[in-house]
Amino acid sequence: MVVSGQEQRLTGWKDKVPEDKARADKGPRARMRKIMLDAAMRLMQDGLIPSVSDVAGAAQVSRATAYRYFATQASLIQAAVDEALGPILAWKSESQDAEERVTQLVTFAYPRMDFYEATLKAALRLALDQWARKHAGTLGDEAPMVRGHRIALLKSSVAPLKVKLNRQGFDRLTQALSLIFGTEAFVVLKDIWGLDRRHAQDVALWTCHALIQAALAEESEAKAPGAARGARRNGTRSTSALLKKGSRVRVK
Repeated sequence: MVVSGQEQRLTGWKDKVPEDKARADKGPRARMRKIMLDAAMRLMQDGLIPSVSDVAGAAQVSRATAYRYFATQASLIQAAVDEALGPILAWKSESQDAEERVTQLVTFAYPRMDFYEATLKAALRLALDQWARKHAGTLGDEAPMVRGHRIALLKSSVAPLKVKLNRQGFDRLTQALSLIFGTEAFVVLKDIWGLDRRHAQDVALWTCHALIQAALAEESEAKAPGAARGARRNGTRSTSALLKKGSRVRVK
């Protein structure tokens, strides 16, 4: 099998697996699962959305064997994504500063997301295809892709703000951050704007910090309404005030 340059880099990355994880993966069943996941990721890195049968062929195992490990295409793709994002999903920070924590998450995650961009986009394509088939009534009993890893990561990254923001403000901030952390953000920043990974990361960081500062400013205004009214008389507007004003604008 001809191995692309991207796959060679993939192999090099996998050589850096921690020793404790490497030992845990030495059992026969774990090794076979790893062989199939590696085959699936090679196919996804080539821009494909492989079926279980496709992976069986690429891994040179029987279809019956492959289906014993992955009953559906969705479970296979989900496992491949989890494998690609493994270190990111285990990310933690000791910092008590939300902006610093978000910076740590983005700078840690973006390089690996960029490396596995094709794999992540293949998963996104499958999720969109399932959505279309579900609304067309042709999905049947196929298990849907589960996409939501970023929720826990982002909530963890801004956890210090739980004591500074009310529940609504904290949830809204986390939801806003999710717009710039994930495969969809790469589609916009890299595919539409043509940015490389470094510039896409810079835009993501700028937006993260702006959103955190806006959330804190809005909470501060809510707790000091007199000061907020004074600020508005001086020509400034809170985020919520601008949103309300914008909702009243009529398009002619």
